[in-house]
Amino acid sequence: MKKTLSSLILLLLFVKVGMAQAQYQPYYYQFYQKFNEDLYSTKTRIHTSLKPFIIDSLLQHRYDSLMNYGFDGDKHSWVHRKIFNEHLIDVKGKGFNAYVDYLPDLVIGKDFTAKKTTWINSRGYQVGGNIGDKFYFYSSGSENQAVFPDYLTTYINQVGMVPGKAYDRSFGKATKDWSDVSAIVSYTPIKYLNVTLGQDKTFIGDGYRSVLMSDYASTYPFLKLTGNLGNVRYMAMWAYMTDPASPKLSYANGYKKKWGAFHYLDWNVSNRLSVGFFDAIIWSDLDSLKNKRGFDFSYASPIIFLRPVEAGNGSPDNAMIGFTGKYKVTDGLTAYGQFYLDEFRAQDFFSGKGSVKNKYAWQIGLKGANLFGIKSLNYLAEYNGALPYTYSETEVIKNYSEQGEPLAHPFGANFKELVGILNYSYKRFDFSGEINYGHYGLDIGNLNYGKDIFQTYITPVNLYGNYIGQGLTTNMTYVEGKVAYLLNPKYNLRIELGGLYRRETNSQFKDHTKMITIGLRSSFKNIYNDIASYRQH
Repeated sequence: MKKTLSSLILLLLFVKVGMAQAQYQPYYYQFYQKFNEDLYSTKTRIHTSLKPFIIDSLLQHRYDSLMNYGFDGDKHSWVHRKIFNEHLIDVKGKGFNAYVDYLPDLVIGKDFTAKKTTWINSRGYQVGGNIGDKFYFYSSGSENQAVFPDYLTTYINQVGMVPGKAYDRSFGKATKDWSDVSAIVSYTPIKYLNVTLGQDKTFIGDGYRSVLMSDYASTYPFLKLTGNLGNVRYMAMWAYMTDPASPKLSYANGYKKKWGAFHYLDWNVSNRLSVGFFDAIIWSDLDSLKNKRGFDFSYASPIIFLRPVEAGNGSPDNAMIGFTGKYKVTDGLTAYGQFYLDEFRAQDFFSGKGSVKNKYAWQIGLKGANLFGIKSLNYLAEYNGALPYTYSETEVIKNYSEQGEPLAHPFGANFKELVGILNYSYKRFDFSGEINYGHYGLDIGNLNYGKDIFQTYITPVNLYGNYIGQGLTTNMTYVEGKVAYLLNPKYNLRIELGGLYRRETNSQFKDHTKMITIGLRSSFKNIYNDIASYRQH
C-alpha cells in the first residue's frame, strides 16, 4: 500500500498538462466519428484512443457546435425548443448545472427472409450535470422489450444476453426482455487528474473494433484514474465482473465473480505519431479451494505492467499485454493498429507450426475525415483477427469476458474480419454505411476448435497445426445502411431508416437476413448487429 500511495502522490505532483472541466460524453461510434477532423489533424496532439472522452478545451468548440446545432435562442416556442434544441429539464445555477431527458427507442421492421415483423420498445432516461468545475455525474438506463431477427434471437438464446446490453429475462421466449443502466461520478481534484467511479464501459483504440478492450460486453462497476504527464495520458482501472458461463456456487450465492486490473499508457510522440501500452490481469473472486479471495491488493498499484507481480503470486491469474499505434499520414488519412498478446512461447512463435501456446490478436486500419475533399465525409477500413484459443483460459472464470460476452472483439477468437464504414453528415441528416466480411470456425462435434472463449484451452483439438477457420468453417457477409434525421442533438433524438443484409454460410447451415427498419431513436449507445454466430445451430 505504501508503494501505491507514493505512486499516486508522484502522479499528482509532477503532472504538467492538465484537463479542463470534467464533462463526460458516452461513447457512441456514430457520434465520435464527427470529431475525426480535429482528432486526426496533423496540427493537433489530442489523445484519441481512450474512450469515453472527458471533453476538454481541445474538443470543446466542436462539441458545442454539435450539441447546439440549430439553436437560435428563444425565437421559438417552449415546445419547439424542447423537441429540437434543449434538454427536457435543464437547471442552471451558480456553480451547478443538471439536465434530464426521456430517451425513446421505438422501432418497427420487417424481416423479409423470415417473413416476420421485428420491433423494439425501449423507454429510457439520461441524467447529467456538474457541481462546480470539479465534479460531474451522469446516468442513463432503459427498460426494453423487442422481437429481433432470427440470427440475433439465436445468439440471445445461446448466450442468455442481449448483445452488449444485459441479461435476457424472457428465458427463451420470442419477445426479449431486458433492462440496462450505466452511471458514473467524475471528480477532478486537480486539473491534472480525473477520478471516475461507476458502472459503465471502456473502449481502447482508434478503430471501430478493439482487440484490447471494447464496449461490446455489458456494463460493469469500476474505479478509474486518468492523468496526464506531458504528452502521456495514463489510465489505471479496477473492475468487478460476473461470469454466468461458470457454474454457480449455489442458488443463493448466484453467479461466480471475478476482478480485473487494467492499465493503459498513451504517448503522443509527436503531432503525427502515437504509441500505447496496455496490460490487464483477471482473477477469480475465489481461490482454488473455493475460499473467498476478493480484491487482491498486490494489484492495487496504478503502475503499468503487472506481469512480474502476477508471476510473484505464483501465476494463478490471467495476464495479458497489448500495444497500440497511430500515425497521421495527412490531415485526411491516419493509419492505426493494435496487438494483443495472451500467451507466448518463443520457440513456437516464429516456427509457423500453429502452436496452441501462441495466442494473440491484431488490428490494422485506416481512417480519416473529408474523403475526396468532401466536408464531413468520414471513413474507416479495418482488418481484425485472433488466433484460435485467444482470450480463453484454463478456468472459464478467468477468461477475458464480462457477463458471458467478450471484453474485446465480439467474434471471440479463431476469426478474421474486414470492416468498411462511411459516414456523411449534412445539416440535420446523417448517412452511414457498413460492409463487413467475417471468416471464422465454429466448434463442432463437441470439440474445442478455439472460437468459443468460454471453453478452456486445456482441451484443444490440436496442440499444433491450428489455423484461423478450423472447425466448422463459416463465412459471413454483412451490409447495413442508415439514414437519420436529427431532431435533438442533446440526446441524439432522431428519425432513422435502416436496411440490413446478412448472409452466414457453412456446411451445416445457411442463414440469410434481409430487413428494413424505421423508428424514433435516441441515446449515445452503440448497438452491434454485426456479430457472428456464437455456436453452431
